[in-house]
Amino acid sequence: MRHEPESQGSSSLSNAGTPPQAGTFLLQLFERLTTELGISSILGSSRDTKLLCFLRFIRLFAYGASTLILALHLSSLSVSDARIGLFMSLTLWGDVVISFVLTLFADGLGRRRVLMLGAALMAASGVVFTFSGNYWVLVAASIFGVISPSGNEIGPFKAIEESTLSQLSPSAIRSDIFAWYTLLGNAGTACGTITCGFVVQKLQSLNGWTPERAYRAIFGIYAFLGILKLLVSLMLTRNCEPGIERTKYEPIELDDVDVESLLSSDDDDNRTHSSSKPNPPATSSTPAHNLSKSLLPSISSASLAIVLKLCILFAVDSFASGLVPMSLVTYYFTTKFSIPSSALGTLFFVTSIVAAMSNLVASSISKRIGLIKTMVFTHLPSAIFLALIPAPPQVFLAMTFLVLRSCLSSMDQAPRQAFLAAAILSNERTAVMGVVNITRTLAQSGGPVVTGWLAGDGKFWISFVVAGGLKAAYDLAMLKLFVGFKGRESEHLERES
Repeated sequence: MRHEPESQGSSSLSNAGTPPQAGTFLLQLFERLTTELGISSILGSSRDTKLLCFLRFIRLFAYGASTLILALHLSSLSVSDARIGLFMSLTLWGDVVISFVLTLFADGLGRRRVLMLGAALMAASGVVFTFSGNYWVLVAASIFGVISPSGNEIGPFKAIEESTLSQLSPSAIRSDIFAWYTLLGNAGTACGTITCGFVVQKLQSLNGWTPERAYRAIFGIYAFLGILKLLVSLMLTRNCEPGIERTKYEPIELDDVDVESLLSSDDDDNRTHSSSKPNPPATSSTPAHNLSKSLLPSISSASLAIVLKLCILFAVDSFASGLVPMSLVTYYFTTKFSIPSSALGTLFFVTSIVAAMSNLVASSISKRIGLIKTMVFTHLPSAIFLALIPAPPQVFLAMTFLVLRSCLSSMDQAPRQAFLAAAILSNERTAVMGVVNITRTLAQSGGPVVTGWLAGDGKFWISFVVAGGLKAAYDLAMLKLFVGFKGRESEHLERES
């Protein structure tokens, strides 16, 4: 009889201990999820890091909104289809020149200044599109104000922001930061597109609102977003600027000084002190020459060799992407299967959100198998699905391959950005990332021309097959050339330690 209370007591103690154990398990599970998805990394990041991610969301929101109605707006102004195509090409080529110049001198001029300048020009272009209907004025505003013809990232901002994020983020969590940076950009594009469609449809249903007037209202929103981007850019701190090089005249420990040099003759002493002084500037140097040298970045020969290989590989991948841009994929499904563009728009919105979330999964995978293997093993299936899209005659199977491709196609973005940041030295990132982005833009611009020619001959399917094959070749080449590559940043840190 005495044992019964003890048994009940032990049972009650066991039951009382269960909730804390369950709570501990849930807490550990939550901590594990926040670590795997990079939530703890982005929440624990600096204020500047969060502001840069928010800047990309604002910019891509504006791009997504303006891209949806850009061609329609020009058409409402009685611009011919040929001149609309010319408008897109001029905008793209003008952007390449401006991006090259600004990314080349961004570190010398100041990254925050370049970002603020871009935001101001973005707002100004929105104002011009709102009130002007002159074709060439709009071309100039599109070039200098960076109006995206495709909704994708253009201009120098991405290279500058990625270089700054690499500087602000430790290498251990850099892939997490880039994953959230990419996710917020994709989310911004999707939200901008669906918001623009809703606003235009709502405005056109009102009395007195013509399509042209509704389109101008969207560009008014674009101008407002440029002002918002400028205000956020003003909140960035000087930590975003390139690291200041240490002075050459650092204090020297007495133990490191050669004792014999202290006992040398007066002549040797005088010679030593005179040689330690800074050399006078060469007579041939001019202030303008010195200024240009201080603004231009310094890229080592070792980094140039790496960048050359990466530019060739990225150009192959971008040309393949240019063969099957979203607008032409929509055209393919509309003409072959008679699917309304509105249904495809909703589908692409959903797949864009899924693709954005997949970047967090890619970041978790990269912590286990490395950046290069993550890039290849997630991107290679996407290339295979892309090549298979035109194979089935049934719309269901073709749409299935399209959805699978869309959900996997951007999983390599965050690991690729993190790898590029680690492959070069910190003082080279802005210029190198600018060159890489320009190379990708130029390579991608040639794809639509080829696809347009093939589509005119009824051979659209070749573009999907060639694009998938090129992307697969790119993946295998990256695996062959860079698997096990440590990166110059790691080598530099090892030498310093």
